[in-house]
This record gives sequence, structure tokens and C-alpha cells, in this order.
Amino acid sequence: MSAVENAPGEAVPIESSKPAIVWGPIIGGALAATGIALILLLLGSGVGLTMVSPWSGESSSATTVGITAAIWLVVVQWLSSAIGGYLTGRLRTKWVEVHSDEVFFRDTAHGFLSWALATVFVVGFLASSLTTLTGASINTAGQIAKTAVTAAASAAPSDNSGSTAYFTDALLRPTKAADRAQSDNGAAAAEISRILLQGAASGQIPEADKSYIATIIAARTGISDADARSRVDTTLKQIDEAKSAAKEAADKARKTGATTALVGSLSLLVGAFIASAAAALGGRQRDEEEDLLITTSRRAL
Repeated sequence: MSAVENAPGEAVPIESSKPAIVWGPIIGGALAATGIALILLLLGSGVGLTMVSPWSGESSSATTVGITAAIWLVVVQWLSSAIGGYLTGRLRTKWVEVHSDEVFFRDTAHGFLSWALATVFVVGFLASSLTTLTGASINTAGQIAKTAVTAAASAAPSDNSGSTAYFTDALLRPTKAADRAQSDNGAAAAEISRILLQGAASGQIPEADKSYIATIIAARTGISDADARSRVDTTLKQIDEAKSAAKEAADKARKTGATTALVGSLSLLVGAFIASAAAALGGRQRDEEEDLLITTSRRAL
């Protein structure tokens, strides 16, 4: 705020000692926006839980739930920003001897700062909640992993490491695969598992390994070599389909994450604009109400 004081010879601008920013309305609007956002988020969580169910056929589709959640987050951002910004503009004191354009800018800036402060509050609250939940999940997962590692270490053979087990099997592979199947079914099944794991890691299973697996299957089940090879091919096809499905799910999750980030950033930008515009509107109405009150009082006198 600045005023002009008449001095002999020329007008000397006198800078006001009062700052242009008023933190009281900003903090008040930010707290109001934060409270409304948290209330709406809890309401949306309750509504969202009614859309999912552990029973088959009674839940909405994942796409429907995702779209509904995204729309609700946008509504929460815009509504809380509008109310917080409006309160920020309406609660500030009137700036006297300040040009209307400057008043508009200050109201807009106050609304933006209120939105930014409310966003920090909400993000901090959500981050704290997620950190608590993540910590509990990590502790639980750590105990499970520790138990699994202990069990695996006690069950694993001491003469084979996981990285070289496949190559060790290849070196000790008998001339006739039927000998392996007839002598030790458990060892044969373990060896087939290691072959499949190696194939999954390398991206393909050599023809020699496929023939070896088919021979073991034929010896164990009594089916012909052709049927055993067909069973191997069918199983490998199922494994490839599972890998493709996993890749599609990962790609879908990636696209969903990218869309959520873009929509979230756009929603925040629009929320900042709404808060700024609402603060300018609230400030203008506040000044108009005070001017009307002054005019009415003068007429009454």
C-alpha cells in the first residue's frame, strides 16, 4: 500500500510500512480448504468401498472405479480450492489508497498462496498416513521374507547354488532321461523346474532341453514321446501366455500411472486458478459491501 503526500514543489511518494501480504486470511483459507479436502476424501473413500466387494460379480470394474476416483479427486481439488480462496479474499482487510488493479493482483496472489499452503498440508497428511501404512506393511513383509528365507535355506541342497544349478544338471545329465525319471522322481521334477526357470531367464528353452523334458514325462506317465512333446509345448505356450499377460498388466499399470499423473497435475493447476479467482471475487465483494455500508451510513446522517 502506498500513499501520496503533497510536499512543496513536487509530490513525493511515501511507501507504506505495512506489508502487502496478509498471512491471517491466507492461513485461514488454507485451513478451511484442507479441512474440506480431508472431509471429501473420507467421503470418497467410503463411497469407493461400496463399489468393491470380495464376492465375485458384485464389484464394479477396475476401469469404473479408477475413473470415478479420478473424477472425485478433481472435484475435491476444485471445491476445496474455491472455498479456501473465497474465504481468503473475503476475510482480508480493505486496502485504502490502492489502485483497483493492485487490489485485484493482491487478492489473486493471496488466493494462490492459500491454495499452495493447503496443498502442502494435504500432501503432508497423506504422506504421513502412507508412510505409516507402508512401514507396517514392510515390517510384516520383512517377517514373512525372513521366515521364507530361513525355510528355503534349510530346504535347499548344500552342494548346488541357484545360479549354477541348471549348468550342473546339464553336466550330470544321464544319457537316457528315463534313467533319471525311474531312479528319482523328485530329482527329475526339480531338474525340470530348473530348466524352466533357466528358460524363463534366457527367454527360450533349447530344443535339447525340450526333448529331455519330454523323455522324462513319457517315462513317468507312460504316454508316447509325441504326446509328451505335445504336453511340453502346451505347457511352454501357457508360460508364454502368462508372461504376455504380466507384461500387458505392467504396461496397463504404466499407462494408468501416467494418466493419473497428468490428470493430477492438470487438476492442481486448475485448482490454483480457481483459488486465485475465488479470492479476487471474495475481495471484490468484501470491498463492495464495505463501500455500500459507508454510503448507506452517510445517507442516514
